[in-house]
Amino acid sequence: MQKITPFLWYNGKAEDAAKLYTSIFKNSKMLGSNPMSATVEVEGQTLILFNGGPMYELNPSFSLSVSCDTQAEIDEYWEKLLANGGKESRCGWLVDKFGLSWQIVPSKLGSLIGGPDGAGANRAMKAMMKMNKMDIQTLQDAYNNK
Repeated sequence: MQKITPFLWYNGKAEDAAKLYTSIFKNSKMLGSNPMSATVEVEGQTLILFNGGPMYELNPSFSLSVSCDTQAEIDEYWEKLLANGGKESRCGWLVDKFGLSWQIVPSKLGSLIGGPDGAGANRAMKAMMKMNKMDIQTLQDAYNNK
């Protein structure tokens, strides 16, 4: 069992959110649910989704980051997490229809925006700042000055 588990506050939609997340991520499962909460494991990360009511709302100060090896993976998560009411944001961020913020990012992002070629890293960072959904090839081309 992990020592620290994210505990996310929902307004009556915890089980619906749990079903969505376990349908999107291949390595996921529902660990349990009751009227107050749902516990899921998503890609090895346990999350507790709590039906806390309308007093608090999720916001972008907390997000889940998804590291993607391919553009197809980025495209798939982006589309599925935005479906039915999600909202795009900048630099790979989005908010799903339940209000949870996600970062859908290339696994190589750190090596592009923090790579040894300072000028290339700067170009990649500038390219990223113009994007909503990340595009791996555009970032790589910016880094390589193509």
